[in-house]
Amino acid sequence: MPKIQVNKLYTLTGHNDSIFALVEGNDPRYFYTGAGDGMVVKWDLDAPKDGKLIAKLPHSVYALAIDDQRDLLFIGHNFEGVHVIDLNTNKEIWSLKITDHAIFDIKIFKNQAFVGTGNGVITVLDIEERSILKHVKLGEKNIRVMALDVEKEHLAIGSSDNTVKVFDLNGFSPVKKLDEHTNSVFALRYSPDGKLLISGGRDAHLKIWDTKAYKLQENIVAHMYAINYLAFREDGKYFVTCSMDKSIKLWETATLQLKKVIDKSRHAGHGTSVNKVIWSKYTQQIIAVSDDRTISIWEIELQ
Repeated sequence: MPKIQVNKLYTLTGHNDSIFALVEGNDPRYFYTGAGDGMVVKWDLDAPKDGKLIAKLPHSVYALAIDDQRDLLFIGHNFEGVHVIDLNTNKEIWSLKITDHAIFDIKIFKNQAFVGTGNGVITVLDIEERSILKHVKLGEKNIRVMALDVEKEHLAIGSSDNTVKVFDLNGFSPVKKLDEHTNSVFALRYSPDGKLLISGGRDAHLKIWDTKAYKLQENIVAHMYAINYLAFREDGKYFVTCSMDKSIKLWETATLQLKKVIDKSRHAGHGTSVNKVIWSKYTQQIIAVSDDRTISIWEIELQ
């Protein structure tokens, strides 16, 4: 098994509050961050220290999503709705007021945007018509995270009622309810090959589900505190988790073994909760954002 080396490349600053949102662009050379200061910033991995402000909103931003087909950035504006930026011009082209609650996640599928909010509602938007198609009430608790399996056309939804609910996007019919977590679900992702669904949350456990029948395959006590997010490397061989315990952990997918811990003492990691993480398709670097208002970029070397 190759040894994994981690080298800190950059600490990026500019936000004035905790950074909650992080998404890779349609062109993965770029990534976008959103924070409690209402700012949405575009970053260029070829010149990472020069962030460009593309939106400044009155309330905090927890959710960002890329519409690859149209090269749009969807911004979840807490207590308001969504703002849509044309990434060719970096200008807002439309917006919709849809909620008085927080917006925790947005997912794009074909011509629809699914917006998960703090009152247990999924609001479905028609992107072409720029209108609300429907509101789907799933419960009273916050919808915290969503994951898409494009091949199966399944949408998995993690919420603060400790469950993951899986829906078929053809008619939004329920497929499965997964209720093994003992606290809020914050992290959720399908593996690139679609064979696994991994969930994590406030109980600090990772649950690995076989997507054939959504059966629990493995339960891992993965962090000391809440798992905030997880992301796969593009080839699916590894994934990373980030946590309120200030660490990022790197796992091998096939064995589910922990391969590396990125933290403050070992790799100049974050000093407070790590809120989001992505594994760049452009550079294969790990990018993370934190309550400490900074963005970190690490180079990962397999030796």
